[in-house]
Amino acid sequence: MRLGMIGAGFNANFHATALRSVRGVELAGVYAPKGAAELVARARNEGLGTAEVYPTIAEMCNNVEIIGIFCPNFARLDAIHAIADAVKRGAALKGIIVEKPLARNLAEAREFVDVANGLGVPQAYFENQIHMSSIVGCRAQLAKVAAAMGNPHLARSAEEHGGPHEPWFWDPTKQGGGVWCDMGCHSAAVGWWTLTPEGKAPNFLKPIGVTATMGLLKWRHQPWLGKLLERGVDYTKTPAEDYALVTIEFQNPETGQIVLAQATDSWMYDAPGLRLAMEVMGPAYSYNVDSLSSPAGLFIGDAAAEAVANAELALEKSQASRGKLVMQPDEADLYGYVGEWRDAVKNFAAGKSALLDFNYGLDVVVLVMAGYLSHERGCRIDLTDPNVLTEFKTYVPLIQQGYGATVLGPVAG
Repeated sequence: MRLGMIGAGFNANFHATALRSVRGVELAGVYAPKGAAELVARARNEGLGTAEVYPTIAEMCNNVEIIGIFCPNFARLDAIHAIADAVKRGAALKGIIVEKPLARNLAEAREFVDVANGLGVPQAYFENQIHMSSIVGCRAQLAKVAAAMGNPHLARSAEEHGGPHEPWFWDPTKQGGGVWCDMGCHSAAVGWWTLTPEGKAPNFLKPIGVTATMGLLKWRHQPWLGKLLERGVDYTKTPAEDYALVTIEFQNPETGQIVLAQATDSWMYDAPGLRLAMEVMGPAYSYNVDSLSSPAGLFIGDAAAEAVANAELALEKSQASRGKLVMQPDEADLYGYVGEWRDAVKNFAAGKSALLDFNYGLDVVVLVMAGYLSHERGCRIDLTDPNVLTEFKTYVPLIQQGYGATVLGPVAG
């Protein structure tokens, strides 16, 4: 199937890397304000497809079968509306993909889902961590154990690195918040999934409560404030959280059992690079995942360090280019990107949505919003309260509005 990508930044390029290991799809087109020509050239050089740059989303929709929305968060709604217009004018799409998070708040998420659901086109919400081969393998290995002993009751998940690449990621009004919106959506989803009994739908467990604590711990101080200002981001005016600790309570609708997912996310992890850490515990069994455990490693001495142009060649978000370094030979597979692509392509070919659809993405946005509201109010948010769910329809976190200083404290330059 022919794939068209909306967006050509870091995320789109990481997906292009994953496509090296996926059959049944070729990168046929790219639409993006910048970087499109470079991504097209890369696709052709690496044999990912005979891609070409398209001047509009509509024109690309008319020449591909799958559309992937990998543009910045603030542009997602415009993208889905453009796709909808193209489908209504006759574009024959077999699948629409959107990268996490689905939207910046629940109102945007609801609009996105309503537009997409009205098209009758199969969907895939891309949440790569659920598809990590380590998670898939551990769940399969312990399926019979869980059936005999009982389902998992506690999941801990963490995603941490030293901070995003692009300036818009740091701007809460464009991105939707700070680290909790950016990476907390990962941790909330994978925690939810690892607690879900084998054979049940991803939204089988019902979220009933969220308690959150957030902070701006590193990037409120110099020299880090100055480094952000060099990128055009002023945290003295619109700060966002660089740390979030969130507990989500779920209930099994069949047994009534309460289980917990704990999420820790930060943009201040000054260590080897991106860390994904999961720990899942059930009665008399457990498993854990650590993305910084690798069978491979590097050492680069001071004399050789000048030859290293990009520290991230070894590991995403690497903070160093010399000394003893962690090296992952296939990050796209390690993080679950290959798995989510294989799931989407297989299901689209069969005329079905992937394991995760846009409604699931909306459910994750609810958890993200509950985290922000909990921090703002300093209390547990009851997701069984109809009044809370009604409030979420129009709720925009203060951090997302640009008023982060009111809940994170003022930042002095």
